[in-house]
Amino acid sequence: MNELIKNTEARMEKSIDALTREFATVRAGRANAAVLDKITVDYYGTATPIQQIATVSVPEGRTLQIQPWDTTTLKLIEKAIQASDIGINPNNDGRVIRLIFPPLTEERRKELVKDIKKMAEDSKVAIRSIRRDAIEKLKAMKKAGDITEDDQQNGEKKVQNVTDKYCAEVDTLQAAKEKEILEI
Repeated sequence: MNELIKNTEARMEKSIDALTREFATVRAGRANAAVLDKITVDYYGTATPIQQIATVSVPEGRTLQIQPWDTTTLKLIEKAIQASDIGINPNNDGRVIRLIFPPLTEERRKELVKDIKKMAEDSKVAIRSIRRDAIEKLKAMKKAGDITEDDQQNGEKKVQNVTDKYCAEVDTLQAAKEKEILEI
């Protein structure tokens, strides 16, 4: 049963990690290299992340600079950024690409907060689904005679405590990201 609790906790931790990565890709008015994580470039027939073919740096607070190792990929990177949904036009000077992040409007901030709430709720749903799976396994173990009814109830309490802990962590991450967006 302890193995089941550990496995459940590990799966919930992965949900938190996924949420953290997803939050990092949300553009919050500041330059953040994570907004490029989902963008790939068709590099010699292979979908390649920008970070694998260029150096990405933040020379100023609102500017992201992309310097490809192979200058022939400049146009490919530029096209990939334009085709993405980050909403920033790249400036290409022939050597580097600069992304200048404009300040967020109040309306855009509210949209981003809604998106963040949805991401957080999706993460909580995933965590609750993991809880349901664990409780079903406990019931199956009880039915098979592997554990007693008291063990099953104790296991369900432990699973619920772990679930509450990770749901609270989602709330904390959500509040921090909302604060970051609303205070810029």
